[in-house]
Amino acid sequence: MTTQPLTTMNASAQPPINNTPLCYSINSPPFKYQPEIARAYFSALFGSLGLVSNLIAFVVLLKSFQRTHSRSRSSFLIFLGGLVVTDFMGLLVTSSIVISFHVTHFNWRHLDPHCHFCNFMGMSMVFYGLCPLLLSAAMALERFIGINRPFARSSMPKSRTVSMVLMVWVVAGCISLLPLLGVGGYHMQMPGSWCFFNISSEGNDLIMSLLFSLVGLTSITVSFLLNTVSVVTLIKVCCGQDSFQRRRDHEVEMMVQLILIMVIASICWCPLLVFIAETVLSESPLQIRYLLLWLRFATWNQILDPWVYILFRRAVLRRLYPRLDWSRGSIMSLYPSLSGTVRRFTRSSLGSTLGSDETGDSQKSNVTATSALKTATPSQ
Repeated sequence: MTTQPLTTMNASAQPPINNTPLCYSINSPPFKYQPEIARAYFSALFGSLGLVSNLIAFVVLLKSFQRTHSRSRSSFLIFLGGLVVTDFMGLLVTSSIVISFHVTHFNWRHLDPHCHFCNFMGMSMVFYGLCPLLLSAAMALERFIGINRPFARSSMPKSRTVSMVLMVWVVAGCISLLPLLGVGGYHMQMPGSWCFFNISSEGNDLIMSLLFSLVGLTSITVSFLLNTVSVVTLIKVCCGQDSFQRRRDHEVEMMVQLILIMVIASICWCPLLVFIAETVLSESPLQIRYLLLWLRFATWNQILDPWVYILFRRAVLRRLYPRLDWSRGSIMSLYPSLSGTVRRFTRSSLGSTLGSDETGDSQKSNVTATSALKTATPSQ
């Protein structure tokens, strides 16, 4: 399939010609270019699958929240609920517009002469794109505090978690409003079914493009660093002291889910974020074919996320692996070989601490025994 390069991407700061609305000043419908990846059945399939998946995940999370009695688990479920609601609404809003365009083939210039509808869709694309990445970083921070600073985490009420979710939505909403305030601008994108900010290296378009890309990449990086520290700490606790294994099971389950969310977000979003940054920094013309491809990759994030909550729960794993020893109630029993390897790996770091404790205990025992003998000698 051959594509013609898109070379008409100029800065949004330039005034429209002949009183053309800003959103149609660069690309004006109708378009003859119809790539295969932007067909109607792709949008319908992805949208329907994502909506059903998030709806199932929301029901599962609601039941889990009603049954849980752990404060840390409740906070984590609140974050997951915010992520599910965000993904569901994002797919509902954007898919409805895209599918309606493919079904009716409406003319944007006639339906939306003042760009209000286009601006709304552009804001939705930015808002619902950044929210999952920012929420993943906030969840990683919450788990980092919960595992490494449990006393500080135990004093945090549920309202604080709700406030963090609302804060993420506010931050993403403020970024989505910037093009309406003059930092770039929302424009019609090929093949005419969606709107997005202008990806260009000129003027304020450069600022908006880099801001969107860097916020997303920074969120993924923060999630990776915090999750790495949390996993190392959790492995040391779970594999170093068996007596505390049962109380750490729910934290292991949450970390497994959080790591999978991070991996999915990285795979789905990094290509698009890197593509945007590379395009504006290299000052090369925008390749619409790759933009649509990486955008489709990003859509998979909203489809795959819910299945992490649906499938990777201990209740489901017990049904999938009924022959495993669940008597300990430990999720680490799923990976007996990994558990042994991790024990050997962490033994060196834990050996010095445990060795010093054992030496201190033996010295205390010897002193106690000697004192008892000295005390008993006169009585003889």
